[in-house]
Amino acid sequence: MKFTVSEIAQMLDGTIVGDEKITINSAAKIEEGRPGCISFLANSKYESFIYTTLSSAVIVNHDFTPKKDIAATLIYVDNAYTAFTILLEEYQKRLSKEKTGVEQPSFIGENSKLGEHCYRGAFSYIGKNCSIGQSVKIYPNTYLGDNITIGDYSVIHPGVRIYDNTVIGKNCTIFANTVIGGDGFGFAPQADGTYKTIPQLGNVVIEDDVSIGSNSTIDCATMGSTIIRQGVKIDNLVQIAHNVEIGKNTVIAAQSGISGSTTIGEQCIIAGQVGITGHITVANHTKIGAQSGLGKSIKKEGLSLSGSPSRDLSEHLRSMALVRRLPGIEERLKELESKSKISDFQEEN
Repeated sequence: MKFTVSEIAQMLDGTIVGDEKITINSAAKIEEGRPGCISFLANSKYESFIYTTLSSAVIVNHDFTPKKDIAATLIYVDNAYTAFTILLEEYQKRLSKEKTGVEQPSFIGENSKLGEHCYRGAFSYIGKNCSIGQSVKIYPNTYLGDNITIGDYSVIHPGVRIYDNTVIGKNCTIFANTVIGGDGFGFAPQADGTYKTIPQLGNVVIEDDVSIGSNSTIDCATMGSTIIRQGVKIDNLVQIAHNVEIGKNTVIAAQSGISGSTTIGEQCIIAGQVGITGHITVANHTKIGAQSGLGKSIKKEGLSLSGSPSRDLSEHLRSMALVRRLPGIEERLKELESKSKISDFQEEN
């Protein structure tokens, strides 16, 4: 697929310095560019590459001022990183439009309906009473149970399993081997030491513009819904338990786990390998550092937390600095104890 620099600048509301008729056929890192590629410069650490890159065009911020001559055509925008992302999204969207139709063998149950321009890959299964929007892509070896709703332009990658009654909004992307709507971890302890399974009768609701990485799991609610709000981004290998609610535009990195009935606020950042206990609330704009363990509610918005158990980031960093100094403090204590013993001996004699 090809774009001219002029088309790209129009798409990004950018200003061109150079040849607007150049044809772009791929994207590349600025240090790995080659003719026909477009790159971007958003971090000053990479500025040296813009003077040597072989890319035909480079997207730059409006405040960028070259220190040397640049062979590439420049496209000036408000935010180069965001603009490059928009360009890649458009490229991906146009590629995905090329994939439509039904591959065989595949199965669709009674009373299930698909919108226009959908794609169903081979060995995909769609149960009864499902409603699939227009331009949805359902890749091979996927399973969709009964009574599922998927909004327009969403993409379900290979090997995804979506259980009954799940609701997925528009423009969502669910990557390979993710499981949505399986039973939550609900077991009632019995007097004889065994556990009785608690039926999980709820569903999962995923709003618009959500991305869910590979091999993640989102459990259905015991009653009601597990809810992933609009714009949430979930990395690979994330576990979200029953009746959890994730607020708008929150991001969750890999190998994190959120226990049942916890509510995460909007615009939160949860780093990798974070563990969050159940039945708590996390305020909007909370940031939780990697490998932290959160065991209580966070009511104040905008806090940065770290450690296990987690605490305020500045307090945690001070503690870590003190821990690094402990060997030296120990040596000083030994010296003081030694001097004290000598002093006591001298006084006795």
